This record gives sequence, C-alpha cells and structure tokens, in this order.
Amino acid sequence: MVYGYILVTLKSGAERDVCEKVANFEEVVQVDELYGEYDAIAKVQVKDLADLDKFLTDKLRSLSDIFLTTTMIVAKEYKSE
Repeated sequence: MVYGYILVTLKSGAERDVCEKVANFEEVVQVDELYGEYDAIAKVQVKDLADLDKFLTDKLRSLSDIFLTTTMIVAKEYKSE
C-alpha cells in the first residue's frame, strides 16, 4: 500500500464544495479544509504509485476548482488511528 498527503490550493469560495467531492473518492482516507497557505489536505491510500498517478491525474486534478496540488508520499508510518 502507498499512502500520501495531497495539499490543495483552490479557487476562492470553492473549499467546501471541493472537499465534499474529494471525500467521496474511494482512495481518500481523510480530507480536511485548512487555513493558511493551502486550502485543503487529503490523505489517500492506493495500491501502488501507478494508482496514485492515476488518481491525481484522472480524478483530483480534473476538478475545475483545483488550482494547484502538492503531493507527499509517506515513507514510513509510525502511528495510525
């Protein structure tokens, strides 16, 4: 399994709508609206890096209100819920 965190910059005013859409993707474990440099963060779980690429390209970045994404892949998990 591959886990990643995706920081998202959105068009102003689209935060709640986009977070609700992203929360419905099967790859998304958690999505949160943020204050600060980024507007949202999503934790995703996929089978491999190819699936992560497909998720980012075909699902997440295809949402019209998403301006920019920054992806961080988890190297090692120390504590999980």
